[in-house]
Amino acid sequence: MAEVNSVIMEIRAGTGGQEAALFAGDLFRMYSKFATLQGWKQRVLDSHLSELGGFKEVVFELSNSDVFAKMKYEAGVHRVQRIPKTEKSGRIHTSTATVAVLPKPESTEIKIRPDELRIDFYCASGPGGQYVNKRKTAVRITHLPTGLVVTSQTERNQLQNKENALAILAARFLEKTRKEEIAKMGGERKAQIGWAMRAEKIRTYNFPQDRVTDHRIKKSWYGIESIMSGKLDKIISTLQKSLG
Repeated sequence: MAEVNSVIMEIRAGTGGQEAALFAGDLFRMYSKFATLQGWKQRVLDSHLSELGGFKEVVFELSNSDVFAKMKYEAGVHRVQRIPKTEKSGRIHTSTATVAVLPKPESTEIKIRPDELRIDFYCASGPGGQYVNKRKTAVRITHLPTGLVVTSQTERNQLQNKENALAILAARFLEKTRKEEIAKMGGERKAQIGWAMRAEKIRTYNFPQDRVTDHRIKKSWYGIESIMSGKLDKIISTLQKSLG
């Protein structure tokens, strides 16, 4: 793979209802603060808020020469164990969120023809589905040959949302193509690039025990509040050394 200077990250709430959405929001803020500490450029491409201020889904772009090398091992299922703000009896809940890390392709890497796209405009919505904008600025793009559907509603104008949606579509299209290529490969080669296919639980954030554990390398770090505030250097550097 050529050097990747930008990635598109997608965080989605998993099991756990509102608490999962709050955790997805915490992960987004963690990565955003880490990106700020790294001096990376970042921008939100699409987001869908939950009623309590978390995210059902948030898609954002990070840009810098070393961004993919540092972020590629974040893909997978992240699990949180804590007492939710919504829990009155003080019981610890377990919730999950999924993280996808997609290399942003160069324009020469993919061929998506305009006549293969259906583009719809609609009113942006907020938590609970209520419309937050009376103008049709939100964009939904469907890639007809593959059925891939992407949206963007974060900006106030159609053109920027359309550009954001096209960027998401390009990254997902490239990922789909790569997965199809990997599926055709032999087992040894497939294992070498298995990080791209991860769907299993990779990390647990245990708040009562002040501990973050990465299950792939069976290592834990303490000081969870510091980690959630973007101090990910130790975790990422250890993953780079251990997973190569």
